[in-house]
Amino acid sequence: MASTLAAPRSHNLPHFIGKNYEISLNQSIEALLTSMRNSNSRNSTNFTSEFQEFVQSKADPPLESIWVYTALTFTSCSTPKTDPFSRILAIKDLFQLIVSCSASCSSVKSIALVAPVIYYLHGFILDVKGFQLGPKKEKKLNGEIKTLVDSILGYINVCCNGFDGNFDDLEDLVRPLGDLISFWLVDDGAQDKNVESLRVFFPLLSDSIVTRVSIEGCGIVDLASFVVAEACLLKLCWKIREEGFGEKMQIELKSWIVGSITALGSSYFYVTLATMLIEQVLPITSLVNLEHQDGLREVLFDALIVVEYSFLSPDSLGQLPAKYAKRVIITKLMATYEAIELFRDRGDHTKAISYLNAFANSSLPTLTVKWVRTEIGYESGTNAPTGSSPRAFLKWMLNIENKGIKIFDDDMSNFRAAFNSKEEAGASMEEDQKPDSNLLFYIDNKGKKEYGNEDSKQMNESMSAAFTAAAHSMQSPVQGGRKRKTKKGENTKQVKFVKYNALKHSSLSGERSADPRNDHSESESDVDNPSSDEDMGI
Repeated sequence: MASTLAAPRSHNLPHFIGKNYEISLNQSIEALLTSMRNSNSRNSTNFTSEFQEFVQSKADPPLESIWVYTALTFTSCSTPKTDPFSRILAIKDLFQLIVSCSASCSSVKSIALVAPVIYYLHGFILDVKGFQLGPKKEKKLNGEIKTLVDSILGYINVCCNGFDGNFDDLEDLVRPLGDLISFWLVDDGAQDKNVESLRVFFPLLSDSIVTRVSIEGCGIVDLASFVVAEACLLKLCWKIREEGFGEKMQIELKSWIVGSITALGSSYFYVTLATMLIEQVLPITSLVNLEHQDGLREVLFDALIVVEYSFLSPDSLGQLPAKYAKRVIITKLMATYEAIELFRDRGDHTKAISYLNAFANSSLPTLTVKWVRTEIGYESGTNAPTGSSPRAFLKWMLNIENKGIKIFDDDMSNFRAAFNSKEEAGASMEEDQKPDSNLLFYIDNKGKKEYGNEDSKQMNESMSAAFTAAAHSMQSPVQGGRKRKTKKGENTKQVKFVKYNALKHSSLSGERSADPRNDHSESESDVDNPSSDEDMGI
C-alpha cells in the first residue's frame, strides 16, 4: 500500500538566506505554540504549508522544520485507535515521511529525527493486548511490529557512519527540546510540563537522563543516542516477549548487543546505555516483567563492561570534547561498580570477580587516574587509589571532591549520595568480617594493551598487588548468624576466565553488515562464560 504521507517537493519557493531563515523559523514555531495554547487546537492547513516551505528551502533543513512539518502532517490524519492494522500502517507512513524529508541531512540528524516513531510504536505495543485479535491476526500484527522495529534499526545502521565524528559543524537546536516534542503530544496532555512531557516522549529513557535533559537541554548528537538506545531496548524487549528468556536467548541477545555496540562505535550511545544501568531498574517495565527486566540488565552489564571496545580506547576518547570524555570515563566506572555490587549482594562471586578482572585488564583504571590528575594538577600531592576495584577508585575520587575539587557532574548526585550511604552502612559490618583467605582465582592478562607510559606501568603494578585483596572483600555474608569456618585442606573452587569473542561485523537489525567497518570493529575482553568455553558468534 502506498504511503498516505509524502515529503514536500520544491516548486520555486522563496529561499531564506542566513539568519533570516532561523529568525523566520523561530517566529513561526512561536506563533504555532501560541495558537495551540490559546485554542487547544490549531489551524493545521496554514501552518503545514508554512513549515513545508521551511523544509523545501534548504538542502539540509534544521531538525525543527522537519519535526514540526511531519508532526502537523501526521497528526492531521485521522486514524481509528481501535483498528490495529491502520495504526501500525500510520506509524510506518510517519517513518517513511521522516526518512524522505531527511534524505539530505547528516547521519546524526537523520537518526535523531526518528524519535517520534519510537514514541508512537512503544505506545502501540502497549495497546496490542487490548485488541483481542484471533491467533492469525495477532500473528500477522506481531510480524508487522517486528518488521518495523527491524526497519528502524536497519535505517540507524545505514546512518551510523561517523556517529562519533567531528561535530564542530553540527548545528544546535534552534528551540528547546520541550517545545519541539509538544507538537507530538497533542493527545497526551503533557505539552506544558517539561519533565513530564520528556518522560512521556522518551518512554524507554531512565529518570536520570530525562531529569538531566530537562535541566541542561541536549544537542542533536545526544538526541540521536537516545533514539538508538530506545530502538535497541525495543528490539530486545520484543524478542523476549515473543520468544521467552531462556539460556539460549540470553546468549543470543548478549551477542546481538555486543555486535550492535561494535557496529555503531559510538561513545554517546554507550554512555546512554551505561547511565541506564546505574539505576536499579531499567525503564522497560512497561514491556517485560520484573524477572526478565533483571535478566536483561545482567545481559547488558556483560555487553557493556566485560568487552573492551576500540572506540573507548585512550586515543579514541582523546578525539571527543574533554567534558564528554570525562562523562564516558566516570559513567563506565559507576556502571562497573554497580555490576560488581549487584552480583556481590547476590552471592555470585564468580560473576563479580569476572567484572573486577575486566576492569583490571581494561584501560579504564589508567584513564581515570590520568583524567583526575589532569583536572587537579600533578603537583597537588594527591596519591593514587589505595585499591584496585571500582569502589576504591570512586572512594578516592569522592575524597578528592570532599576537599573542594569538583569531580562529579550535578546530575550524578543521586549516585554519589547512594554510594556514600552504602559505604557508611557497610563500614561497621566489615569490621566484624574476616576475608576468606582461600578464595582463589586466575587473572588472564594475556592480550592486555600497554600504552607505554609510566602511569600505566605503575597502575599495572598496583593492580597486581591489590587485586587479591579486592576479591577477598567479596566473601559471602554470614550464614545462619555464625561465621563460616574453613577447615585446613578443604577444597575451594578456583575461578578461571575464558575469552569472549564476538564476531566483528553485525548490523543493528540482526543481519550481517556488508560494511566491514574496520575502524570500529575490534572489541575484546576476558569474559566469564559458564556455559561454554567456545567463542560465541553473533
